[in-house]
Amino acid sequence: MSTEENSQIVKDVFAALGSGDLQGLLARTASDVEWIVPGEWALAGTHRGHAGLTALFKKAGDVVEISYPEPLEFIAQADRVVVVGFARGTVKATNRAFEDRFVFAITVRNGKVAKIREYIDTLALALASGTAENPRPGGA
Repeated sequence: MSTEENSQIVKDVFAALGSGDLQGLLARTASDVEWIVPGEWALAGTHRGHAGLTALFKKAGDVVEISYPEPLEFIAQADRVVVVGFARGTVKATNRAFEDRFVFAITVRNGKVAKIREYIDTLALALASGTAENPRPGGA
């Protein structure tokens, strides 16, 4: 696949995420996909396969309300696509808002997303989840 085709596959994945289209997301991911969410909060962990993604997105619907990622930039080279973006949301259990500037490092294999590693503001998510105290001066 070309760099442009891989970039389009990732754009299609983000479109599916933004519209809540789980079937569209699964159609664009490899059956052995690996999605890594860092941090110490409810969605953290390594989620594998279509069953893992389905469970992750069901849990996400229970845990957060999110203005789904607004991809700001797609950077592609060979089978790798990096997405730089921003999302806002609220953790339902605490009713606390968060803002997250993120980078997703994505590997595309044979026309499907095979691996996603998120680089997110883990402190913002832990604070909103109530699992961390704010060590930042001024509470920001």
